[in-house]
Amino acid sequence: MKIFYKPFPDTADTIEIAKQAYSMAQELWTSVPEPVWGGNMKKGVRTVVYDEELQIEAYRFDGIVQPFPNHFHEYYVVGLIERGERVLSCRGREYTIRQGNVILFNPGDNHACVQSGEGTLDYRGINIPEEVMTGLAEEITGSRELPGFSENVIYDGEAACQLRSLHEMVMRGSCEFGKEEGLLLLFALLIQRYGQPLDQCILEYREEIEKACAFMEAHFKERICLEQVCREVGLSKSTLLRSFTKTKGVTPYSYLENIRIGRAKKLLELGVPPLQAALETGFSDQSHFTNYFSRFIGLTPGAYQEIFAGKNNMEERQHGE
Repeated sequence: MKIFYKPFPDTADTIEIAKQAYSMAQELWTSVPEPVWGGNMKKGVRTVVYDEELQIEAYRFDGIVQPFPNHFHEYYVVGLIERGERVLSCRGREYTIRQGNVILFNPGDNHACVQSGEGTLDYRGINIPEEVMTGLAEEITGSRELPGFSENVIYDGEAACQLRSLHEMVMRGSCEFGKEEGLLLLFALLIQRYGQPLDQCILEYREEIEKACAFMEAHFKERICLEQVCREVGLSKSTLLRSFTKTKGVTPYSYLENIRIGRAKKLLELGVPPLQAALETGFSDQSHFTNYFSRFIGLTPGAYQEIFAGKNNMEERQHGE
């Protein structure tokens, strides 16, 4: 297990600007400007833990105001708002989320959020890979079919209590089986109350959009232009942009950048240096990579890699023996 603490400066000055970017959530995330350091500066703390036994990530954000642009994850996210208020956009709907709300994201659910008012955000969450969720689903339902959450924002005191308890056990490095028990109890509750087959939570994609996604996933290491994607799927640029964004909730380029970030995370977890990870996932340079990564993940590539340093060192020693 590796714990990483990172103070991170945020500023309330970016809130109004980010709200404007948020209202154009279907545009590229680059519409959210870089934070302006200065003025009413505030510091937040990010704490991230990778639990090797459960194979999940747990993280805690304390006192942050950083906006997160429109993006998606390849894993499940379950989070709890401990303090603060945010405007969240998810799958075409807008929510005001505040203390006590539990957040449920399926893989692929596009979302963006920005701080509301002058306060800061305190938030705890866990990330669950699909392969881990498959095992949980089998234990709970007897089927290896991936579940999907029918709701993205809920107010459920029992779920919040169970998530907080599990999260605290992971953060403090508990080795007791109560931790695994807590994970199973939490997802048994969530699946029973809010679960349905994952394919029912996903819009029916047009064949051309799926083909575009497959093309970008196969060629993410390369420099891809919009014309290439359009030629591959047989659509005009305007038709592709309109239909892709309506179906996926993000533009084709934003989808490509999400794929690149996801692959880069896996390389960083394996100990690949950030510069090499950047070049192997299609980013033009490390600065460009760091900028994208920090915006989407909330940590720099080096900071994220530190979470897994202990695990990699242990595996190297075992291999040497």
